[in-house]
Amino acid sequence: MRPVLKTLILLVMIAINNVNAQQLDLSIVKTFEHQLDDVMEVIDTTYLKAKLNEVESQFQGEPSEINKARLGIIYHETALNLSFISKTGYKGYAKKSFDQLSELFSPSTTTKELLPFISSYRASALSLVGAETRKLGFVGDAFALFEDAISRYADVSYLPEFLRGSVAENLPWMFYKKKRFAKLDMESIIDRQSKNSEYANSKVMSFVYWAWANQHQNKKYRSQAILLLDKAIDLDPEYKAGRQRAEQLKSKILKD
Repeated sequence: MRPVLKTLILLVMIAINNVNAQQLDLSIVKTFEHQLDDVMEVIDTTYLKAKLNEVESQFQGEPSEINKARLGIIYHETALNLSFISKTGYKGYAKKSFDQLSELFSPSTTTKELLPFISSYRASALSLVGAETRKLGFVGDAFALFEDAISRYADVSYLPEFLRGSVAENLPWMFYKKKRFAKLDMESIIDRQSKNSEYANSKVMSFVYWAWANQHQNKKYRSQAILLLDKAIDLDPEYKAGRQRAEQLKSKILKD
């Protein structure tokens, strides 16, 4: 492809994506975020098991758009937190998540303000399918989906970068080109948050600050890491986000 043509296509895509973001009603995006918050980033496995049953029952009683999204996301959290510690009981939830969210992934019929959540968790679910089935090609496919979600929705939602960065952080060394997004995405969220304090909620930022410190443990970044770990701790008084890991990491850094 000629360089001039390639540049033109890139500029057109950027313009289209900017239009996509501008067309979303931010207040509706935030309303959906509030409605989905109890099924996103769940770390308590006892709570997760109860919430899984609750969300499945809700969807059976009312198979609405938002309840289907909640179901797809709680399946994602089940796959992430339970399938890898269970030999049989919770296998297959990654694919169930991907399938549920894929059925909703239709800009022509789905409420557009729900798409940042659907597209982000759909990409993450596909990466979990790859991890569970050991078919590493799915990881590459997941990152392509992340790239699309980020280009469309990162200006209005932290989720595309947050989930890509979280996936990248846990990849094996052979994916070193993709592991770099662990740092880039968390730094991007911190930068966006500094410009708009409403960009991400306290729970997410607790995870993000911990993740940044975890990625910058050498002495060069020691003071900044401690500062962000303190923020992660302060933002999570009930230990529902990054506080426990932040406290453990802070203790480790101070001992080194």
